[in-house]
Order: sequence, then structure tokens, then C-alpha cells
Amino acid sequence: MDQAPGPQTEFSLIQLLPNMLTIIAVCAGLTAIRFGMQGDYMPAVLLIIGAGILDGIDGRIARLLGSSSKMGAELDSLADFLNFGVAPPLILYYWALQDIRSLGWICVLVFAVCCVIRLARFNVSAKSDDLPRDGAYFEGIPSPAGALLVMLPMYLSFAFADRPVLPGVIICLHMVLVGLLLISRIPTWSFKTTKISRENVKFFLLGVAFVGAALLSFAWVTLIALCLGYVAMVIWAWIDRERPSNR
Repeated sequence: MDQAPGPQTEFSLIQLLPNMLTIIAVCAGLTAIRFGMQGDYMPAVLLIIGAGILDGIDGRIARLLGSSSKMGAELDSLADFLNFGVAPPLILYYWALQDIRSLGWICVLVFAVCCVIRLARFNVSAKSDDLPRDGAYFEGIPSPAGALLVMLPMYLSFAFADRPVLPGVIICLHMVLVGLLLISRIPTWSFKTTKISRENVKFFLLGVAFVGAALLSFAWVTLIALCLGYVAMVIWAWIDRERPSNR
């Protein structure tokens, strides 16, 4: 009688690549917090953006390599909480909210708690195969998108001034609003299910090249445009899903 194969005891470096990228993303998030504490806000924000890019590719690489694992999924979730639920609001706090410490810190806590609830809800849904009504949509905005949106006041400042351009109270309200969007039931498009037709691939790649060049040349203005575009996309997804023909 053949014995059931035991757990794998050796892994190639290629199989470990997704987890390596996740660990690098964790290091980027922690270093962003360090830079924020030191007052180096621009590199701190760029590190968060870099962590978001790594988060977007590590899971896909794991699936392509057939090296997905429960440990990798848990590691990715913990990294998401640090990089998108803790680092961005802390950097905002160091940047503009220390003059209203109590209110600012409460808003930091609200955002972090909303993010961890969002991740916990997503993990439970994934493990129970409790899929949404339409696989093309998430419920609530994903945590990387929340991190991108919550730092919008910093992009505005870096693009147009050398100091915060919004009052601290407005930044606090913005932070809480984005946190509530994380745990909301608002539908947002899932890029994982998006398909590009063969004839449109060349235009898609051209668009990616354009956005990449814009980020390298005009980082803060491009990030502002991406935030506004994402908000418009969320509004359109909500309208599209609520139309009678989609029920």
C-alpha cells in the first residue's frame, strides 16, 4: 500500500520568491514608519507605494509558480495590515496631526481598526468560499487602495506646496472616511477578474507605460490623478451594479 506523500521538506529559491517579496514589503513598511518619525515624508510615502506594488505581484507570482501556501496567505495578510493599516496613518500623524494629538491619534486608531476588520472579513470570506454576488466586485475598497487614498493630502502638499495644504481636522475627517470605506459594502471592481481582449492588449500596455513614465516624471500629480480616477471608478461601479439590469 502506497504511503501518502508527506509535507514538502525542501523548496527552491523560485518557490520562495513570493514570500521573499512579502518580507521585502514588510521591510519597506517598517522603514516608511522610521522615515516618517524622522520627518522624511517623501521617501516614506514612496516606500508605501512600493509596498503596494509588491503586494500586487507576490500573490500572482505564487499562483503562477504553483507555490501558494497557507503560510504565504497569512504572511501576506499580516504584511497588508502593517503596510496599509498602520504605516500610512502613522505617517500622516507625524506629518500633520501632532498639533491635535488626541483627535489625530483617535483617527489613526479608527483607520487601523477599519483596515484590520477589512482584512479579517476578506480572509474569512476567502476561506469559506463565500463569494460576493458578482465575482467582478469586492465589497468595500481593498486595503492597498485605502492606503493610496488616505495619503492624498500628502500628495497635494508635495505637488503644490512645502507644507500641509489642508487643516488637520480635514485630514482627520478624510482619514476616517477612507477607513469607513474599507469596511463598507460599496462595490469596487476586482482587477483580478478583469480580462483584456487580444486586440486591446497593445493599448493596455501602452497605457501602463504612460502611467509608469508619468509616475517617474511627475510622481505626486500622477498619484493625485490616480486617486481621483479610482474614486470615479468606485462611483461608476456602484452605479453600474445598482442598475436594474444588473440585479
